[in-house]
Amino acid sequence: MSKYIEINENNMEETVKEGVSLVDFWAPWCGPCRMIAPTIDQLAIEYDGKAKICKVNTEEEQDLTVKYGIRSIPTILFFKDGEIVDQLIGATTKAALEEKLNKYI
Repeated sequence: MSKYIEINENNMEETVKEGVSLVDFWAPWCGPCRMIAPTIDQLAIEYDGKAKICKVNTEEEQDLTVKYGIRSIPTILFFKDGEIVDQLIGATTKAALEEKLNKYI
């Protein structure tokens, strides 16, 4: 059973530099973040080997939060080979996340 990848300043660039990555910027106190957390967990299992499903705790990784201009959470950034190719802000559906992932795989 696969699990999402926890991103921090030390592994961010290495993690997203190849292939497709979904990076969820979230915080423990954020209601909408907690709402989509089970979906993120499901995607980590379903997209194992196809895309990296990652999470950044904005409370612990404030430098990354600033670097990527995150002003509202949840914000989900989609990377392809190290470049940001798309984003979603706010709670969203599994179908919307799958649509974006499938577009870049």
